[in-house]
Amino acid sequence: MLYNSQNRFLVELMEGSVFMSELFEKARRVREAWEVLKTSNAQAKNEAIMRIAEKLDEERKNILEANEKDVKSARERGVKESLIDRLLLNEKRIDSMIESCAIVAKLKDPVGEVIDSWVREDGLRISRIRVPIGPIGVVYESRPNVTVETTVLAIKSGNTILLRGGSDAINSNRAIVSAIKKALMESSIPESSVEFIENPDRALVGEMLKLEDYLSLIVPRGGYQLIEYVRKNATVPVLETGVGNCHIYVDESADQDKAIPVIINAKVQRPGTCNAAEKLLVHEKIARSFIPKVVEALRNHGVEVRGCEKTQKIVNVLPATEEDWETEYLDLIIGIKVVRDIDEAIEHIKRYSTGHSEAIITENYTSARKFVESIDAAAVYVNASTRFTDGGEFGFGAEIGISTQRLHARGPVGLRELTTYKYVVLGDYHVRS
Repeated sequence: MLYNSQNRFLVELMEGSVFMSELFEKARRVREAWEVLKTSNAQAKNEAIMRIAEKLDEERKNILEANEKDVKSARERGVKESLIDRLLLNEKRIDSMIESCAIVAKLKDPVGEVIDSWVREDGLRISRIRVPIGPIGVVYESRPNVTVETTVLAIKSGNTILLRGGSDAINSNRAIVSAIKKALMESSIPESSVEFIENPDRALVGEMLKLEDYLSLIVPRGGYQLIEYVRKNATVPVLETGVGNCHIYVDESADQDKAIPVIINAKVQRPGTCNAAEKLLVHEKIARSFIPKVVEALRNHGVEVRGCEKTQKIVNVLPATEEDWETEYLDLIIGIKVVRDIDEAIEHIKRYSTGHSEAIITENYTSARKFVESIDAAAVYVNASTRFTDGGEFGFGAEIGISTQRLHARGPVGLRELTTYKYVVLGDYHVRS
């Protein structure tokens, strides 16, 4: 018995060594690759990105077949359809990934940009210049398109990348990374500019967060639990991408007929995304005329409606609890609250917002300005769907995530947000007096 226990211990120790060696070896590779990539010119990076686009097209069948396995497995586990939608790939989404590559390749390379420059009275010239951040670790769930978007943004901004996707998308990610690495082998960019951790053991994430000797930044993309875990356990600096408990406030002056399509788009188009609207706030002066219309429209699209006491007196809906106001549903569910005025709407949003995307629908300039100035979120909208908070929609080609923090980067994180800067000082044998 003792012999068996010792054997098992040795086996676990050996397996742990293999487990850790994959992580450290791939982290070492991306660090070494960065020394080459950070000095690569824009043409070399763009050519590599376009080779990735070509390989994604060539490997389309393999990628879709791999994705079918992941989707089938998710359905067998009873995953809700709004989350399966985040996992799903189809011809259109493959085309979109390829298009993202093309757009990013055409964007101006931020590396080397002179942000500002000045000359002192003694002739010493000081310049602030954009440079890559360094090797980036990305921990993400579900969406396999993240694999492509983060890769091309990292390469274009001169950063290498270590990817750790969720086990639910393991087959999809493996196929996509295979295509990416085939493309890089045909380019002048190091093949190890992109590495993917295939081991699904969640303990690996905890170790990855402490690789400060190899990684310059960690970016978590996923739900609240993942983001909180990364934020609390990382010793590597974290770019916090956010949970989206997004609100739409319908002001008393709103054009009610025009407001409904905006709300439907924000809630229904892709309910499993972080920029989908989760709560609807309605001014009490229009509540009795507007709420029945918007609830009917929402229900026609399969949305479950939960409401405050005032809402329940107007329409027959499920009661909304305190937990509802705090929850990011990521599903065809919405909470409705009747508010006294714009001030109450603002106070409600301040209390429950996750700082992602907030919107007002109004015809009143003063109300719009007050809302924009008062709401502290990465994106604030006037008469538009919250679904526009997206790197592609903002013209960035892609995004590595939506940052809800205030320092360094906020909102969709594109090329410029993946750079830092350094000072370059040019002198003529200057000495300090």
